[in-house]
Amino acid sequence: MKKIIIVFSVFIVFSFFFTSLFITSIENNDSLMQEIKNKSTKYQVKAINAEITGNSIISGSYGQEIDYHKSYYEMKKYGTYNEMLMCFKDLKPTISIEDNYDKYLIGGNKTKREIALVFIGNDFTRIISVLDKEKVEGTFFIDGINITKNSNLIKNSNHEFEILSYDNSYNKSLFKTSIAYLETLTNNKCGYCYTVSDNNELLNLCKSLKLHTVKPTIIVNNNLYAKVKHNLDNSIIISISINKYTERELTTTIRYLKSKGYNIVTLNNLLIEKS
Repeated sequence: MKKIIIVFSVFIVFSFFFTSLFITSIENNDSLMQEIKNKSTKYQVKAINAEITGNSIISGSYGQEIDYHKSYYEMKKYGTYNEMLMCFKDLKPTISIEDNYDKYLIGGNKTKREIALVFIGNDFTRIISVLDKEKVEGTFFIDGINITKNSNLIKNSNHEFEILSYDNSYNKSLFKTSIAYLETLTNNKCGYCYTVSDNNELLNLCKSLKLHTVKPTIIVNNNLYAKVKHNLDNSIIISISINKYTERELTTTIRYLKSKGYNIVTLNNLLIEKS
């Protein structure tokens, strides 16, 4: 009886296999499939690998290619080639930040003319007001111990929030609790930790939580406008300490960045490889 079941199972597997081959063969010889393949080149976008230098990494970028089977299936319904029915699938880079949580993430894909403004501090009401007025996005790293007293502002803001620490420490349990609470308030998943220098304790903690550890390109405590003006580049992370000096120059700095053709985006939009 067991032998009969095994033979029958093998027969079923081979039947599915050869049926699939037969269907694929028919599709590949169809003039519609040939047209899809002939016109596919202009839609293909190569993936860009993330760049690793020592213990640092810069984001790459996903590519795309035609999903031939799905495109064929959609167009076959109408019996003709239709560019609007072309279907795509993502191409992951061979080297990706998604596989490298043990590196410091120091910037985005250099092909993007974008900049992320990252704010460090807990009194961010005035900063948010400026960002909203200038219609740009910002990312705020807040100490977990200060989430509760800022919960209404966080919940009602369209900006990005991440956990900086918990009472200036990296206790894993408290860190996870803070992240869970913040994600509940914002309805968004946290993705990043923050450091200004190599910090193995933080790097290992964030790696265990599947969070990338960000190390900014420019760190600003004062003279915001001058420091940004002289250090501009594509896809950089500008860390800004929240104080009266940086608040005073924020509007001017944002307008300067815009005048130079930079889009100011959240940290996640800058660093994410999949569009």
